[in-house]
Amino acid sequence: QVQLVESGGGLVQPGGSLRLSCATSGFNFEFDSVAWYRQVSGKPHELVAQIDARHSTHYAPSMKGRVTISRDNVGNTVALQMNSLKVDDTAVYYCHRPFYNDPWGQGTQVTVSS
Repeated sequence: QVQLVESGGGLVQPGGSLRLSCATSGFNFEFDSVAWYRQVSGKPHELVAQIDARHSTHYAPSMKGRVTISRDNVGNTVALQMNSLKVDDTAVYYCHRPFYNDPWGQGTQVTVSS
């Protein structure tokens, strides 16, 4: 059974940093792309960053320069380092496999507020 479990969210002041982590299981991690998405209540999921099996990365224009996605093919985890956070970054953040119809996990809440 495919599982992706997010952690690391929290409350941070504008300009602060957070590091999110995604623990995965149930699929051939080293061969698949994994992405971070975020969702504000009532709106669709929005792509934040994606990393493929060759460690090539893609970032949403609004996040480029402020986030770094990385993967650990030994631990089967994906991390998202977020810096210079803004109030508008407040959302629930999810990791998910692009191109697959996996169920969405619980996500991890990121709140940016002074």
